[in-house]
Amino acid sequence: MLGFDSKAARATWTVMVVLLAAYVTYLLRFTLFIFVLALLLAHLLSPLVDLIDRLLPASRTRTRTPALAMAYVIFVGLVVLLAIQFGSVAVKQAQSLASKFPGMIQSAVASWQNSSTGNATLDSMKQEAIGGVVNKVGGIASALPSMSVEIVSVASNVIFVVIIPILSFFFLKDAAALRTHIVEMLDEGPNRRVLEDVLDAMHLVLAGYMRSLVMLSAAAFTAYGIFFTILGIPYGVLLAALGGLLEFIPMLGPFVAGAAIVLVAGVTTGHVIGVIIFLVAYRIVQDYIIAPHIMEQGVEIHPLMVLFGVFAGAEIAGVAGTFLSVPILALVRIVYLRLYRAKVAARIAVPGPAV
Repeated sequence: MLGFDSKAARATWTVMVVLLAAYVTYLLRFTLFIFVLALLLAHLLSPLVDLIDRLLPASRTRTRTPALAMAYVIFVGLVVLLAIQFGSVAVKQAQSLASKFPGMIQSAVASWQNSSTGNATLDSMKQEAIGGVVNKVGGIASALPSMSVEIVSVASNVIFVVIIPILSFFFLKDAAALRTHIVEMLDEGPNRRVLEDVLDAMHLVLAGYMRSLVMLSAAAFTAYGIFFTILGIPYGVLLAALGGLLEFIPMLGPFVAGAAIVLVAGVTTGHVIGVIIFLVAYRIVQDYIIAPHIMEQGVEIHPLMVLFGVFAGAEIAGVAGTFLSVPILALVRIVYLRLYRAKVAARIAVPGPAV
């Protein structure tokens, strides 16, 4: 006989709730991305806030607000200083490159087409290859001005400039209260201890990951800037800034930055081989020497998983998904390990049958 199955009803209801939550998350993806950026910025600034808070005189009535204010003054001052020293130069170089790049491409293509190898078959193949490259690069060159305008408009967006630091301030100010409210959702017992362990580990991993990204970005900017200055490559500050910023995008970012640097160097100077050798050498040093020492131990993800996360994130949410892929994988790994350890500990704690 047909009847009402309570288990099937609960399973169906659970699936419907999960699908509804996923749909609502998709609708609110931009707002959630803003809050995630604010949360990451809060983790980046939390060590500075803690340091200042420890240095200030102790008092029963004192809160973290003075330490927060001082940390934000230092952070904003550093950002303004970097913008004055390098940002204005990079913007001027970007405007100059956007206006001159199409002409540089045409001149370089004409030079390549006029050169001959002495073999008709090779010359024909070369002309076909150059034609394909011209079609691709020409589209990029024509889009550079509009892309630069779009980047400037995004960078000057009030949401990114004002809202994110404000949200980060509240995350830092009320972090302890938020953590307490989340933990108190569970009763005293093993589950609450597991949740506390997961939250502590998540904080350490996110803070370490953001600090590592900033340090890797600064290292790339410094190395690129010194190398481009020594070789006298035009638009050196712009290319160094591009390489440093794209370090925040795992794997794909450095590849895109390297391709752009080689392209600009190819149409402006004759140091293409030297630039390629430097980029390959720096990537080896960065990925196998610098990054393993800077990255925290909690962000231990297999390269295959990183590749999967990067491409999956790009397919789901574009650049934002690519940027968030590694921290999301790290958090999933933390939750899995903590739950697995708790399950193993529970099994060991259960006494076996009496003999």
